[in-house]
Amino acid sequence: MKKSVLGLKGILLSKYGVVLLGISLAMLTILGCSTTPSFYIRQDIDFSYIKKVAVLPLENLTSDRFAGENVSQLVINELLASGLCDVVVPGEALSMLDTLRLKSTQTLKAEHIKAIGNTLGVQAVIFGSVEKFGEVRMGNISAPEVTITLIMAETDRGSIIWSVTCTRGGASFWDRHFGTRADTLSETSIKVVREAVQTLM
Repeated sequence: MKKSVLGLKGILLSKYGVVLLGISLAMLTILGCSTTPSFYIRQDIDFSYIKKVAVLPLENLTSDRFAGENVSQLVINELLASGLCDVVVPGEALSMLDTLRLKSTQTLKAEHIKAIGNTLGVQAVIFGSVEKFGEVRMGNISAPEVTITLIMAETDRGSIIWSVTCTRGGASFWDRHFGTRADTLSETSIKVVREAVQTLM
């Protein structure tokens, strides 16, 4: 009888052990690939009234000269694909910055945002930055990592109604220990933009 009870305990413990191991590995995989986006949404705003936005060029804080341009285009694509809103042609947004004599969105003021809204007929403006865009080494392997910050300001008063910072990439547990293929830089960029935009949904 004692042997059968001990045997049953052993089976139960082994099953729990497998479950716990599976959960642990899943958590390691998730933690190795991304972090939870940090975001803010103004609660007194009805986002359904935002039908059209202007996506301004993202500030490039990386060593990759095309990072800002590439991620800006992905933001436009994701907004259109999600059906959240329409987006003005990028050239119109660039032309508006020239008109306002703005070389960088870091000097963007409420009066500029309202002027963009009046001229382009948009209810909001999206701007921000790319902080990381490239390969990072972890031990003997390297993997892409991308960090972006997106900010949305409504054009009636020029106030911020949404902001998000999101990081994705790096070598996962499986990449480091089992040699699985990490996402490419392009795949990582798409995923981080999608994750950021989904905080609006």
